[in-house]
Amino acid sequence: MTKTVKIEGMMCEHCEMHIKKALESIDGITSATASHTAGTAVIEETKDVPASEIAKAVEDAGYKFVAVE
Repeated sequence: MTKTVKIEGMMCEHCEMHIKKALESIDGITSATASHTAGTAVIEETKDVPASEIAKAVEDAGYKFVAVE
């Protein structure tokens, strides 16, 4: 299952890697690809991860969670 996470505050490739690491640490997310230019991260899930759990990982990493599509 693929979802797109909208994130504000990413400025560079380092930010992308920080978000990637934070999202991939969540149980059920197998991969994450972040884009600071698009302000999104595309995640691959093996199970449905609640948006609240994704939001917490994004916020704990220092960025603003906007939505999951």
